[in-house]
Amino acid sequence: MIFSTKDRLPCLRREFRPRAWAYLAGILDKLECHAITVGGVEDHVHILCNLSKKYASMKILEILKKDSSKWIKRQPRDLATFHWQDGCGLFGVSPSHFDLVRRYILSQEEHHRRVSFQEEFLRILKKYRVDYDERYLWD
Repeated sequence: MIFSTKDRLPCLRREFRPRAWAYLAGILDKLECHAITVGGVEDHVHILCNLSKKYASMKILEILKKDSSKWIKRQPRDLATFHWQDGCGLFGVSPSHFDLVRRYILSQEEHHRRVSFQEEFLRILKKYRVDYDERYLWD
């Protein structure tokens, strides 16, 4: 899963991220999804997990984003108006690639010194041959 903060605002500060990533993992665990790795940078998150068969993937994303957004807004920082973007990317990953994807997620800060979120997301969409209309991609 890949999703961004609303308007890709860089509001997820480095010192806050470990708590936010742990909270996201906790929500996934409650939904019977095993969170393998959660990571990202100030404006987006990547999640590698095993999706539950109990819930539709879009329902999992809806609950994950809604519940974490409510929690983030209650944190004692300047996040009272926090929102995740409306859309997301959801990609299947072969178990044989888990280690590679996990390392990629854990190296997001280094990775994004060279590549922007938009460049990265477009690369992933093209790699997996996902049709998209860029007019709607960044809203």
